Amino acid sequence: MMISCDKAAHICNKTQYREATFWEVLKLRFHLFRCKNCSKATELNTKLTSLCEQVKRYTLSEKEKLKMKERLKNQA
Repeated sequence: MMISCDKAAHICNKTQYREATFWEVLKLRFHLFRCKNCSKATELNTKLTSLCEQVKRYTLSEKEKLKMKERLKNQA
C-alpha cells in the first residue's frame, strides 16, 4: 500500500483535478498520514488550486491577444 513521494505528488495533482481513482486517493491519504513533507506540500498545492479557481484564471486565444496588442498600441 506504500507509494513513493513522487507517486504521491502525481496522485495529488490528479486529485486536484478530480481525475484520481478511489484507490489512488486511498493510497495518497495513507501516504500523507505517514509523510509530513508530502502532507505539507499537498496542503500548499490545495491552497494554490483554490486561489487559482477564485480568480478564474484562463488563457487568452491568439485572436484575443492580437486585439489586446492593437488596443495597447493605439493607446500609446
